[in-house]
Amino acid sequence: MFSYIRPYIFNIDPEAAHNLAIKSLKYNFLPESLFAVENEEILSMNLFGKSIKNPIGLAAGFDKSAEVYNQMFKLGFGFVEVGTVTPKKQYGNPKPRIFRLEKDFALINRLGFNNDGSEAVKKRIENNLPKSLLGINIGPNKGTANMSEDFLKCAETFFPLGDYITINISSPNTEGLREFHKKDVLKELLSKINYIREGSNFRKAFLLKISPDIKDENVEEVIGLILEYKIDGVILTNTTDSNRENLLSDKKVEAGGLSGKPLTALSTRLIKRFYRDLKNRIPIIGVGGVDSGKAAFEKIAAGASALQIYTGMVYRGPMIVKEIKKDLIKIIKEQGFKSIKEVVGSYS
Repeated sequence: MFSYIRPYIFNIDPEAAHNLAIKSLKYNFLPESLFAVENEEILSMNLFGKSIKNPIGLAAGFDKSAEVYNQMFKLGFGFVEVGTVTPKKQYGNPKPRIFRLEKDFALINRLGFNNDGSEAVKKRIENNLPKSLLGINIGPNKGTANMSEDFLKCAETFFPLGDYITINISSPNTEGLREFHKKDVLKELLSKINYIREGSNFRKAFLLKISPDIKDENVEEVIGLILEYKIDGVILTNTTDSNRENLLSDKKVEAGGLSGKPLTALSTRLIKRFYRDLKNRIPIIGVGGVDSGKAAFEKIAAGASALQIYTGMVYRGPMIVKEIKKDLIKIIKEQGFKSIKEVVGSYS
């Protein structure tokens, strides 16, 4: 059905279409049974101490202010990550700020962490407890005097909520944010995060979300710090502000982060590198170009324990998770694996 209505949706401004999707999901009219598949138990796994039905997650950026995460679980997602949430509510960058690159099955966004702020998001989650694994992606406000302090404020706010917190140091749309990929800057932030984590009554998994544009010389340093400060997982990757040369769409000149199919090889290459050096000590969540069972299998075989999608859903609609699950199960069986856990890193 989505293939018939997509032309009409794509005639609407991308951000307006996104807001319409959020409003529609609040009606909660689709039955969960519609998105079930046979033999889904093959995909079941444990992630950050919680059992989930499958490794397909919703990436941060769709449900920025934690309005429809339980509805997304009904669409078949094994886990959902909300945000990016900042300490204070902010509008983000001037519009227009989302662009469809239809010929490339991609998006460019320069949203700038638009969200309702940590207190409003906290109240929403407290009043609507998640029905499966929930991650909360945090970041600093634009123009803040101290980005590290903003991360810490959000971390303390969300300690009692959700199952994991993602420290987003990788968006290309907040000036100075990617400085946290540098060893000394990241070390200072992680030491502060660990200090408040150790003083808390809540055992919370912390993840780091990495840029696909990270320099080779920084990769080894970041991996070392992840292990030193006992970070619980890594998300590879966020959007890229490079990789435009071979794109077909005229919109490729727009500033912002590129997501979708053009990100596939970049993110998979980093997954292989991190998996090799981390030696399966912590989970990797693979993001970038996952829009089919084949693409999902390739990411997991490269070393990802779980996956996240967003742009693929824009182009293929709400049934994408069901389609990925069905195709992924078929590929797993054809390749002679008995469960998704056996696939992780098998081709790395």
